[in-house]
Amino acid sequence: MTSEICMPGPVCLIENTKGQLVANEEALKILSAITQPVVVVAIVGLYRTGKSYLMNKLAGKKKGFSLGSTVQSHTKGIWMWCVPHPKKPDHTLVLLDTEGLGDVEKGDNQNDSWIFALAILLSSTFVYNSMGTINQQAMDQLHYVTELSDRIRAKSSPESNSKVEDSADFVSFFPAFVWTLRDFSLELEVNGQPISVDEYLEHSLKLKKGNDQKIKNFNEPRLCIRKFFPVKKCFIFDRPAQRKYLVRLEQLKEEDLNLEFREQVTEFCSYIFSHSRTKTLSGGITVNGPRLKSLVVTYVSAISSGDLPCMENAVLAMAQTENSAAVKKAIAHYDQQMGQKVQLPTETLQELLDLHRASEREAVEVFMKNSFKDVDQKFQKELWAQLEAKRDDFCKQNLKASSDCCMALLQDIFAPLEEDVKQGTFSKPGGYHLFIQKMQELKNKYYQAPGKGLQAEETLKKYLESKENVADALLQTDQSLTEKEKEIEAERIKAESVEAANKMLQEMQKKTEQMMEQKEKSYQEHLRQLTEKMERDRAQLLAEQEKTISLKLQEQERLLKEGFQNESQKLHKEIQDLQKRSTPSGPCTIL
Repeated sequence: MTSEICMPGPVCLIENTKGQLVANEEALKILSAITQPVVVVAIVGLYRTGKSYLMNKLAGKKKGFSLGSTVQSHTKGIWMWCVPHPKKPDHTLVLLDTEGLGDVEKGDNQNDSWIFALAILLSSTFVYNSMGTINQQAMDQLHYVTELSDRIRAKSSPESNSKVEDSADFVSFFPAFVWTLRDFSLELEVNGQPISVDEYLEHSLKLKKGNDQKIKNFNEPRLCIRKFFPVKKCFIFDRPAQRKYLVRLEQLKEEDLNLEFREQVTEFCSYIFSHSRTKTLSGGITVNGPRLKSLVVTYVSAISSGDLPCMENAVLAMAQTENSAAVKKAIAHYDQQMGQKVQLPTETLQELLDLHRASEREAVEVFMKNSFKDVDQKFQKELWAQLEAKRDDFCKQNLKASSDCCMALLQDIFAPLEEDVKQGTFSKPGGYHLFIQKMQELKNKYYQAPGKGLQAEETLKKYLESKENVADALLQTDQSLTEKEKEIEAERIKAESVEAANKMLQEMQKKTEQMMEQKEKSYQEHLRQLTEKMERDRAQLLAEQEKTISLKLQEQERLLKEGFQNESQKLHKEIQDLQKRSTPSGPCTIL
């Protein structure tokens, strides 16, 4: 399933049982396996208006989503069908068919509002399907769009608790809006002049002047569609066949369907395949199967607990899961790299630190690539701490490997000398000098042996200290030496010991300096990559905000041209607020 999803038919994604919305585990499991980016197309409309037929055509199948043949609504909740995208390689097309709105059997409108809101939140293209023309009845049936600011939150805690200000951000993450008009029989013209389908939609969304309640009710849904959905498209469909055949529409052969209807369906499918965008979140985050699953779970959970589904909360919940996984992925990469490159013991500490630094840099790159919305760098700090612990552990392993190697080497080299001491070879006049001479030869042999690592000097020093009593006994019993010579030799040994101790102290200071330098380099590497990522994210965010501002400016200009000064001023204030947020703030404290 990593390369291509294969679903023989749709499954229920969000069940609607006794007024309760519940995410279906089987569908969530399917989403978890889709690693490709997803294009999500959701269709919403009144029950028994032929939504499912269009979705089956998008899936490239005659059957799948239930069409039904009576006035009863067939689709309950939200059903999902994932198919390979026919035009975008390495993308999955996720089709969401929703239960019909306004089903008299339900009686409760509350669920319809949530189904409508969820379809908008989950999709990258939102298809609204209705019968006939766009008249006031059609607009009244689309009242759900006027409730969106009561159903959806862009931010978890808007700076002012104004729903209007929060809804100003809807444009940044709302889907493209496609209105499909079924059994359309009107001539497309205004004032006797022919117009296109899209011009018909724009004309239908024009506002009326006046302040009485009737005009406000007329304008409200139109204004919401214009404000929330700057990208709009309209399709009209003739009746597919004679009424008597409609009850078995899915059984009809293509040639039995009205030719114009077939052409209109082909045009609709072609547009959806070519123009529907990959689902993204704020900051340009591309949505794949697991991320879509996370959105479903977070939104449905919020609704079930009586809260409003919130885009910011959904993204942060997703980030928690993915950033935690990003830390694990980065650590796994570090372990793999160090396992391949490091051969303990290393000759110098710097050699090990250089290998660590190279592997750490790659690990941080892996984390940056797989993480987003890391608030206060919580997860990067966790990664940094784990990498420091890994480095320290490698340093300990390196010392132990060196000690073990050196001890084995010393035992091998000095074994014959120890045997000679036992045999009394040096217990004779002049024996002490022979012992010292032999000792020096073996020390030189030890120094020449490769691969000893960092503990070469310290291990040798400890070994020689353990043999001091032997050397001292030979010195004191050597009858060829005068007392004065013995004193001079004792002083020489003492001076050698002091020199060795000083050398070790210098080595320790050098290692401490190297570790401090490495920590600083590590910090700078984390800082560099974080700064670059923050700059990229900010550029992405600014580009999104500029696009949103541009779309709002176009709508403001249209409202001004149409003479709606008050509405234009409201939109102008939204634009100013967005522009303020786009202004760079002070320096950000990181790490």
